Order: sequence, then structure tokens, then C-alpha cells
Amino acid sequence: MATHSIHHVGVIGAGTMGNGIAQVFAQSGFQVSLVDVSAPALDRARAAIEKSLGRFVGKGSLSSTDRDATLNRIATATALDPLASADYVIEAIVERADAKRALFATLDTVTRRDVILASNTSSISITLLGAATTRPDLVLGMHFMNPVPLMTLVELIRGQATADDAMATAAGLCATLGKTGVEAADYPGFIANRILLPMLNEAFFAVMEGVGTPDAIDAVMRGGMNHPMGPLTLADFIGLDVCLAILNVLHDGLGDPKYRPCPLLKRMVAAGHLGRKSGQGFYTYA
Repeated sequence: MATHSIHHVGVIGAGTMGNGIAQVFAQSGFQVSLVDVSAPALDRARAAIEKSLGRFVGKGSLSSTDRDATLNRIATATALDPLASADYVIEAIVERADAKRALFATLDTVTRRDVILASNTSSISITLLGAATTRPDLVLGMHFMNPVPLMTLVELIRGQATADDAMATAAGLCATLGKTGVEAADYPGFIANRILLPMLNEAFFAVMEGVGTPDAIDAVMRGGMNHPMGPLTLADFIGLDVCLAILNVLHDGLGDPKYRPCPLLKRMVAAGHLGRKSGQGFYTYA
């Protein structure tokens, strides 16, 4: 489908990534259906979008009229029915292959046959997701970076069967959103997390082995490597459970012991210390 034919976008999953994706599409003039099984999650998502847009208004980069118009373009639902009229769909649900495959199989029956089904997955095989549908040529990865309204990069992942036209449409949408699309092949972790997660994992091992405190490790990477955020602060921001899930995909998919998740990370996730979202990770959050 040509980019100019896309007016109504479906976003599934109202978490941090989903609400950010819904916001940037709505800001760019698209009608958005944001779907989540949890009504409270949808309420939190709308509040988060309002707060984010409010910051742009406060900085003078968005008018209050445009803020109101953006919010009016976002409709929420707890069922997939509104996606029957969607022109493009992106899922941003839990990072589990079984859950995503089940969703893609359902989307295949709910949406029109010409609609591209994109995944915001940060590591799971696009080929695997495409195989759950009758349209693997129209399944691709569209991995936004967090926070979505501020980060300009989008990884575009081509599955084994993804058509050139579908990739071109996704790249065109990125340009419309003011984002830069960069194509990655369908290998575990793609580009971003194939490189990022081993670095974070090494920081976890450094804490576990007493090489340095979290403060010291983050200070070295900020001050010595000019990283805007230390690896442990970043891991807390991403979510330690998400970090563990991605490392498991890398370890299982590539079969190399260098990707084995740090035992300390596994223990922290088991304890429910997931980082910023749980109030406790490598640091404590109020």
C-alpha cells in the first residue's frame, strides 16, 4: 500500500512504546486506534500522551490547538474490531514470541488483506511472526526507540518473505513521522540490541563481580565514553525484564555463550526488581 493511502493506523499495546507510537502518528495527522485488553492501561496511556504533548507545548514546539487536534485523532478500544478499517497496523505488546504470533494470526483475519502488519519487537524474528499469517510478504519490523516522541531512529527489519514495496512503505512512513528508518536483517536482536545488550550485560557482570558500584560504572561510561546515560541507568529505564528477554533471544537464537544473561540480572528479575517501572532496579526510584 502506498504511503499516501494510509490514513488510519492501528497500534496494539498501550504501554510506554505503544502510547509513544500512537502519539507520533497522531501528531503527524493520522487517525489512530490504540488497542489494549486493559482499560486502565488505555487510561494511563492517554494521560501519558497528554503529559508528553504538554511538554512540547511548554517548550513552544507545539501549539495548544495542535495538541488538542492530536488528542482528538486518538481513539482507544479494548478489542481489535476497530482495526477492520485500519490501513496499517503496528503491535507493541509483551516481548514474547508466542503472544506476538497469536496476535499476528488474529490480525491476519481481522484486517484487510492489503494491510501491512508491523511489529515493534526489539529482538524477535520477523520471519517467525510472518509465518503465523497468510501474508508474510506484508509483515515487517518497525522498531522504535524509547522515548518514541524524542528519538528519531527506527529500525526497519525485513523478514525472509517481506516484499520490497512493504519496506518502502514503512520507510516512507518514517519520513512522514520525521524519523530516520534504517534497515536491519532478521537476525536475533537486529542491529541495536545485538550491540547494546552485550554492553549492558557486561555492566551487570561488573556489578556482580564487584568491579565497581553502579554509580562508578555509570560514571565511567558517561565521563569516559561520553554516553548520555550510564548502562545501569539505561537498563533500569528499559526494564530489567525486557533486558533479560532480549538476552535470552540472543543466547537462544545465536547459540553463543557470550550472550548468556548475567545471573544477577536473572535474580533481580525473579525478585521483581525491574528498574524504574517497579521502583527498584540497580537504583531506587520514588
